[in-house]
Amino acid sequence: MAAPTSGGSSGIGASGPGDAVSPRVAFQGEPGAFSEEGVLSAFVAPEAVALPTWRAVFEAIQDGRVEAGVVPIERSSGGSVREVYDLLFKFDEVRIVAEVSVPVNLALLALPGQTLEQIERVYSIAQALDQADEFLRSRPWSVLTSYNTAGAAKSIADKQELGAAAIASARVAPLYGLEVLAADIQTGTANRTRFAVLAREQLPPTWFTPATQAGPLKTTLVWAVRNVPGSLYRCLGCFAGRNINLSRLESRPSRGVRWEYVFWADMDSDPAAPDCAAALAALLAEAVMVRVAGVYHRAAED
Repeated sequence: MAAPTSGGSSGIGASGPGDAVSPRVAFQGEPGAFSEEGVLSAFVAPEAVALPTWRAVFEAIQDGRVEAGVVPIERSSGGSVREVYDLLFKFDEVRIVAEVSVPVNLALLALPGQTLEQIERVYSIAQALDQADEFLRSRPWSVLTSYNTAGAAKSIADKQELGAAAIASARVAPLYGLEVLAADIQTGTANRTRFAVLAREQLPPTWFTPATQAGPLKTTLVWAVRNVPGSLYRCLGCFAGRNINLSRLESRPSRGVRWEYVFWADMDSDPAAPDCAAALAALLAEAVMVRVAGVYHRAAED
């Protein structure tokens, strides 16, 4: 059946979200991570809370230890972050309440006094290493993966590791006493990550920056089709027949039944609009499960 378009029950902390002056917003990684930039880009005056994993962010929201969380949901150069969609499916009380788009500008960081010629090893997450592949191929470095961009920088600082560098945001350098050996090492200039703001209920608009509220409304849906010929075709026809655009569509394993899938879509419409409401009603009649995972404004981009 369809879930509510806004979050479920209250229960975030001891007080409602409107009572908090500085909302607690969780992100995955260390201070200086791009996910923290997502927090700072989405909220006016947040208390950013660093957690080790994306699952930990979802758990903190569900348990009421934070008012919201920010997780990467799509990379312009790497596509959807599928693990996050799997967590959205599992934690069905957590909703997308906003989104923000953050430019990803990468830098090579190392201990003070180190030079490019002294670097032998470069650490970062796989996505950042891929985004800086052209720069990395210019020298015979050993390339090693880390769990987080800022975490790679912190590890080098903590260990005082000579001959090592991290790929991360340039703003990470002063946080951990490192220096920027090379700036803007990413390939191209249009590299961005779209971050979803998660919560169990709608949050006060005053908490958000203008960038999260400037665009038109969009809706994120997940549904499961019947295992019969043409079911997906008929589901998509619910939108096409009413001239509703799906700006993104992909499938993920259901995790409940082997070789069965659920479909995620971003719908460029407000579910309260008559045509959209009719499309959702038709989808409910065709699909075996429909859930609205979020209604929010499309993120503004520079």
